[in-house]
Amino acid sequence: MKKEIKKAVIPAAGWGTRFLPQTKAMPKEMLPVVDKPVIQYVVEEIVKSGIKDIVIITGWQKRAIEDHFDRSFELEKYLHSVGKIKELSEIKEIASLANFIYIRQKSDFYGNAIPVLMAEPVIDDQFFAVLWGDEFIEANPPRLSQMLKVFEKYQGGIISAVEIETKDKLSRYGIAEIELVEENIFKIKKIVEKPLPEEAPSNLATHGAYILPSEIFKTIKNLKPGKGGEIWLVDAINQLIKEGFPFYACKIKNGKYYDTGNKLEYLKTVIEFALRHPEFSEEFKKFLKGLKI
Repeated sequence: MKKEIKKAVIPAAGWGTRFLPQTKAMPKEMLPVVDKPVIQYVVEEIVKSGIKDIVIITGWQKRAIEDHFDRSFELEKYLHSVGKIKELSEIKEIASLANFIYIRQKSDFYGNAIPVLMAEPVIDDQFFAVLWGDEFIEANPPRLSQMLKVFEKYQGGIISAVEIETKDKLSRYGIAEIELVEENIFKIKKIVEKPLPEEAPSNLATHGAYILPSEIFKTIKNLKPGKGGEIWLVDAINQLIKEGFPFYACKIKNGKYYDTGNKLEYLKTVIEFALRHPEFSEEFKKFLKGLKI
C-alpha cells in the first residue's frame, strides 16, 4: 500500500542572528515581504500542495507566529466597523489556511536537525514534509506539489533541488552526488555540505524542502555533534542513505528560490515583490528610476 504525506513541519525556532537587532523581539520568519510575512508564503505553498496539518516548531520568543495564524476578534470587529471588508476577509482567511500544531523546541543541543526531532510526537510512523520557515521557492506547480508526485512514484525520501549556475556559489549549499533516474529526478548517493567549488560532486543543491521517513528521528537521536558542535539534518540523511534507505533529488521546474534568511537576498526579494504589487508597482518603479545610483 502506498504511503501518503499528511503532515508538514516548519522549523521556526532559530534566533535569526543575521538580522539583529531587528530580530531581537521579532521572529525572522515574520519579516515582511511587502505586506506578508515570509512564513506565510511557506504555509501557502504547503496548503496549495494539499496538506492541511502543519506543525510549526517554535521557541519562547516566537509568539508572534502563533498570533499571526490565529483569529484576532478585536481587530476583525474594528475592520468590520470601519468598512474595511477586504482587509477583514484577508486576516480571517489566514487563520483558516490550515490546522496548526505548535511545539516549542526544548533541547540542550543546537543544529537544524533538532527542530525536526521535536516533531516526533505528532508524526508517528509516517513520512512527513519539512520546509524551512525563513525561505521559500515560487514555482508552478508549487515545489512541494512537485515533490509529492515524485514521492508517490518512488516512495523514498525526497529533497528539493536547484541547479547552481556559478561555481563560486556552490560552497553556500549542500551539494548532492547524484545518479540520473529520469528527466529531473536523481538518486542521491550522498550530500556534501558546503563543499569547495573544486570539490563539489555536482552543481545540484539539495535544500529547502524535504520528504522524510519517520526513521529519521532515531537517526538524529544517535548522531554525534558535527560541524560547529551542532546536530545537522544532512548528517542524518547521509546516514540513512548509507544504511540503504533511498533518497531522491527533485529538480524543481519553473521555480525561483528566495533566500530570505540572508540580508541582501531578503532586500532583493522585497524589491522584486514590490515591483509586482498591483497597488503601487508603477509608483515604486518611478521612485527607483529617480534614485541617483
